[in-house]
Amino acid sequence: MKLVIAVVQDEDVNELMGVLVKNRYSATKLASTGGFLREGNTTLLVGVEEDKVEDLISRIKDVSKSRKQTFTTPMPPTGSAGVFIPYPIDVMVGGATIFVVDIDRFEKV
Repeated sequence: MKLVIAVVQDEDVNELMGVLVKNRYSATKLASTGGFLREGNTTLLVGVEEDKVEDLISRIKDVSKSRKQTFTTPMPPTGSAGVFIPYPIDVMVGGATIFVVDIDRFEKV
């Protein structure tokens, strides 16, 4: 048994949950926040048999695509204390971060 932990962007989670349910994967959905952009994302916990891990990861990859997004970040100008000028920056968002962990014991009660 394996535990697949997938961190996906909130924008992708509804479609991904639909795909998982359609393919008979049970998932626990946790709200989480990314550290770099401090934007909402979702962490999914999915327990699967070892032979299903690659199929599950493939389905996550199909839905969770990376894309470029522009953010406006305040950058302090040189030589000015306390004054911030908005600075646009392009960042790749989306995709998924996936961890696969061995499970010693699993019970559903």
